[in-house]
Amino acid sequence: MAAASCGETVACTIRVPTEVIKQRMQTKQFNKTSAAVSHVLRTEGILGMYRGFLSTVSREIPFTCIQFPLYEYFKRTYAAAKGRRTEPYEAAMMGSVAGGIAAAVTTPLDVCKTRIMLSHKNQSSGKHYSGIVSTMKRIASEEGTRALFSGIGPRVMWISIGGSIFLGVYEKALKTFVQLRILED
Repeated sequence: MAAASCGETVACTIRVPTEVIKQRMQTKQFNKTSAAVSHVLRTEGILGMYRGFLSTVSREIPFTCIQFPLYEYFKRTYAAAKGRRTEPYEAAMMGSVAGGIAAAVTTPLDVCKTRIMLSHKNQSSGKHYSGIVSTMKRIASEEGTRALFSGIGPRVMWISIGGSIFLGVYEKALKTFVQLRILED
């Protein structure tokens, strides 16, 4: 979990600026990536590219700390019940379930991250968000707790698919490399 958390933090140094630009283009603020990047840099500086960095890391670390231990638990439990190693296609299904559970549990953090990243455009309307805890409290009080789970269906679906592919391919590659090594010995 510690290694995954460190990896996620480093990955966020690239993921967050990409997400900032993507979200601004999705909200139709810009038609071109270059226009979005230059506007953010000109009006907010380099820190504007990292708006929501802490909230993204705060979403990614719990997600990782839920997904990977669940995945390993599912694999071990299944392997013990079957009396054999888990096959890659089986691991893919377990990766899908583990990812889906982690996605569902961390959806409120994702909603807060998105609000914080997009809050720059709403400052004049009084919809500025900063900080995960204050954003979560504000959403719950103004819109109800249910709003913290906005988009849970699509989030669980795409992360389940991604977890299946990522962990299934990982297990298949691992199995292949182990078999090749055995053949070489």
